[in-house]
Amino acid sequence: MDNNFGLTGFIFNDDIQWENVGEGVRRKILAYDKDLMLTAVEFKKGAVGYLHKHPHKQVSYIVSGSFEVTINGEKKIQKAGDVYFIPSNIEHGVLALEDQSLLIDVFTPYREDFIKQQ
Repeated sequence: MDNNFGLTGFIFNDDIQWENVGEGVRRKILAYDKDLMLTAVEFKKGAVGYLHKHPHKQVSYIVSGSFEVTINGEKKIQKAGDVYFIPSNIEHGVLALEDQSLLIDVFTPYREDFIKQQ
């Protein structure tokens, strides 16, 4: 679908390349428009999604593996099937506890900083 912005309509995973975004971390931007973004992020064991915050709301679904998730200073272990929600401007990060730990992240609005990196 051509809306002059983003990646919308029918999207096929095999058509999108992984991008390395940190040591042991890679990401695919799967779909987005100005209001919403869906990404997949894969971690090797021991890889870190460093503590950070942003104005976007974020929901993350753990597809596989497990993570130590930190939200606003509180740490919990989460595994495949678990979800965490990050309100705007709340510090958060993850530590992968297994190889091929995979997150699906949803952001609103879209992460303009991710698009600029491509």
